[in-house]
Amino acid sequence: MRTRIIHLINPKTDSLTTRPIYLNRALYSPLAGLLAVAASIPRDRYEVVLTDENIESIDFDLKADLVGISAMTSYVNRGYEIADRFRAKGIPVAMGGVHPSFMPREALTHCDAVVIGEVELVIDRLLTDLEQGTMRGPYKSDALHPMVGMPMPRYDLLKKNRYVNRTFVQTSRGCHQGCTFCAEPLMNGLKFRYRPVDEVIHEIENCGSSTISINDADFFGTPERPKEVMRALRGRGIQWQAGVTSKLAQDDRMLELAAASGCTMLSIGFESISRDTLTSVHKHVNRPETFATLVEKVHTYGIMVFGLFMFGFDGDDSSVFERTVDFNIASKYDACAYSVLTPYPGTLTWYELKKANRIVSYDWTMYDQGRVVYRPAQMSADELRIGQGSAYEGFYSKSSIASRFPMRGKRHRAQWLIYNLFMRKASQTENIVSIAEPTAEPDLAPMPPILPVKREWRAAVLEAAGGPGPHLS
Repeated sequence: MRTRIIHLINPKTDSLTTRPIYLNRALYSPLAGLLAVAASIPRDRYEVVLTDENIESIDFDLKADLVGISAMTSYVNRGYEIADRFRAKGIPVAMGGVHPSFMPREALTHCDAVVIGEVELVIDRLLTDLEQGTMRGPYKSDALHPMVGMPMPRYDLLKKNRYVNRTFVQTSRGCHQGCTFCAEPLMNGLKFRYRPVDEVIHEIENCGSSTISINDADFFGTPERPKEVMRALRGRGIQWQAGVTSKLAQDDRMLELAAASGCTMLSIGFESISRDTLTSVHKHVNRPETFATLVEKVHTYGIMVFGLFMFGFDGDDSSVFERTVDFNIASKYDACAYSVLTPYPGTLTWYELKKANRIVSYDWTMYDQGRVVYRPAQMSADELRIGQGSAYEGFYSKSSIASRFPMRGKRHRAQWLIYNLFMRKASQTENIVSIAEPTAEPDLAPMPPILPVKREWRAAVLEAAGGPGPHLS
C-alpha cells in the first residue's frame, strides 16, 4: 500500500526577513506554524513533506493525499494560486493561518477545508474526514488549546542551512494588549495560556539548536511566568531572543534573569514616539518618554534592542519619519524595522478605516506593511511610502551603523552586525510600487475567530460581517 502523503506549503512571502540575502540564507524561517501542524499529524499514518517557497520551488507533480497551505494576508493570493493548481489535479486542499482564519468563506472558494484558529484540537477530525472523503468546510474548535502535552514541532523537516533564525519555541499564547491594528487578540485571545515549563525545556533541549527565538506574542506579558522559564534556562548554554512589550522590559529583575539565562536580543513594539498616537490605537503600555532610558537599561545587561515602529497613524504627518529615525539613532537602537500601518481584514483598524471609506485597495498582495492601501490622514500615500523607505535608508546608513556599533559592553557584536547588514541589504533590494491601485470591495466580509471584548467593537464587527446570525467562523 502506498504511503499516504501530506504536503505542507508556505507560499512565497518575499519580505525583508524571509528573502534569502547573504549566503543564500533568510534572516527568519516563517515555518513555525507548519512545523506545529506537522507535529499534529500521526507519523504512523502519513508522511509529511514540507516546502517553503521562499527558498525552494514547489513540486506540483508530487502525488499527495492532502495539500495544506498556511498563509498570511500579503501572500494569501499566492496560496490561492497554489491551491487552485493542486485541486485541478484532484488533490484536496486545506488552508489555515491568519488570513484564512479571518476570511474562511473567501478561502473556501479556493480550497476544500479551512482550519480556523488553532489546529491541534481539530486535526484528528479533519484527517478522519479526509480518509472518508468528507473533508470540507470550516474546522474550528469550540475551545482554546490548554497548551499541555503539545507534540514536539517537526524540526527534522526544516532545511536548517537556509535560515539564520530557524528555531521558534512557543511558551504561551495570547496577549494582554488590545492594539487596534493587531490580529493577535482576535486569534489567540486577551488572556495568556502557558505551556508547562518542563515541556518548554524539553523542546529546547531536543530542538537541535542552541540558538532559539521564543515565539510568544509577549514573552514578558506577566511578571512571574517568564521568570520561571528563564530560571529553568539558566546554565543550559542557550542563546535566545524574544518579542516583549516595553513595560516589564524595564523590570531590573526581569532583565537580570534574561541576561543570566542567555538572552541576546529583545524585540519591542514601540510603534510610535507619540503618546497621543499610542493612546489612539490602545497601545497604553508604551510611554515614549521612557524609550531612550529603556534602551540604555537593556544595553547595560548586554542585551540588544530591536525596535519595531509603524508609520501612517492618523496623528502622523510627513515629519514623523525624520523625527523617529533621529530618535532611534540618538538612542542607539541596535536594529529597527519600520512598517506602514496596514488594515488587516478583521482587525479593529480595518473596521474603523472601512467605516470611514478610507480603504482604497483590497488586493491582499498589497497588504505587506510596505505598500499603502488606504488614505492617510495627514500626508499623501506617496509621502507615506517614500517616508518609510527614507527611514530605512537613514537608520541603516553607513554613518548610522558606525555610530551605533556597540564598542563597549557585552552585546553580541557578531549578531549585531548580522542584523544590521541583513536589514540594510534587504531594504536596498525592495522593489515596491508605492501606492496600491484602487480595487472593488470584496463580496465576503472578514469574521475574527474571537470577537472583540468591548461591546461596541463586537457590534461593529457583527454588523460589518452581515449581522449576528450564524457565520462560518
